[in-house]
Amino acid sequence: MEVVQPKDLGQYSALAKKRVGELCRQKRIFNARNRIIGGDTEAWDVQVRDQKIKEATEKARNETFAAEMRQNDKITCVLEGRERRDRKNLCKAINDFQQSYQKPETRREFDLSDPLSLKKDLLAWQSDKNVQKTVSGMQRFMGEDLNFHERKKFQEEQNREWFLQQQREWKDARADQKRAEDFYMKTRLQFDETAKHLQNLERATRKAVCAAVKEFNKSQVTESAERRSLEKKQEQEDNLAEIANLLRGDLLSENPQQAASSFGPHRVVPDRWKGMARAQLEQIRLVQKQQVQEKLRLQEEERQRDMDWDRRRLQGARATLLCERQQQREQRDLRRALDCSNLSLAKEQLLQKKHMKEACTNHVTEDYFTQFNTKSR
Repeated sequence: MEVVQPKDLGQYSALAKKRVGELCRQKRIFNARNRIIGGDTEAWDVQVRDQKIKEATEKARNETFAAEMRQNDKITCVLEGRERRDRKNLCKAINDFQQSYQKPETRREFDLSDPLSLKKDLLAWQSDKNVQKTVSGMQRFMGEDLNFHERKKFQEEQNREWFLQQQREWKDARADQKRAEDFYMKTRLQFDETAKHLQNLERATRKAVCAAVKEFNKSQVTESAERRSLEKKQEQEDNLAEIANLLRGDLLSENPQQAASSFGPHRVVPDRWKGMARAQLEQIRLVQKQQVQEKLRLQEEERQRDMDWDRRRLQGARATLLCERQQQREQRDLRRALDCSNLSLAKEQLLQKKHMKEACTNHVTEDYFTQFNTKSR
């Protein structure tokens, strides 16, 4: 099951409107009474008005979109500037913090890479900062230096200062965050006001367009009603005039003279012809009777001719049948004579074969006896 979308409804309404416009235009164009040679001026005027309304709507819509785009560009520029400013402040704060609290001298391993370590060295055994008293020498331990109390007091003071500084930084960060949030809320409110103003403009533009379309539709309906009333009135007048002309004309009066043609008395006008006269009808009936008699005569002659042909065909078939029977009798006699001659020839051949066989047998016997006598001798 397909779901109908709003755009489908819009397309369907546009197609229906276009179809109705085409049907109205066809009625205007194919109406011979109101048609203007060369084009449909009313349809052109309607198309021009539709095009102007469409252009005005499109222009208002484009101006609204342009105002929204300009406002969005301004908002984007403000946000990008604030982001660049925040990034710059953050980098500056990081650099200041590193310069203030992350100096190379504050590192534990700075003494390994201090370029002025030799100049800072003291003489042997004069203070707790003697480099010769290393941890591996087991000569200096944590809390046993000479300046333990001063160092502890300094560390406490330093910790207090650090804590106070952290509080001040935290308060400054909270204030900056609050100012940023206030600025963000103010910007959001300004954006909301701008969006609301744009929405009001769009709503007012849409209302104006709807009002213009409504007025245009009202004027179209009024014009259509007036045009239909004028058309109906003109049609009634034309119908009355046509009825009067028909009543007074030759069409309903059945006047045969109106069918006379200007090309000769033997010709008539087909769309005005009212029928033939009585003499013409009797002449036609007489000709038809003559044609019927002539047709009957021709049919009788054709029937006699067919009977003659049938008789000749039967005689020819009978003669052919007699000839075939005579040929069959002659062929049967010839076959009997041929059979008798073949039988006599067969008997002669059998006798000849029998004589030849007896002669061969006698000859073989004589040869045998001759050879036997020769061997006996």
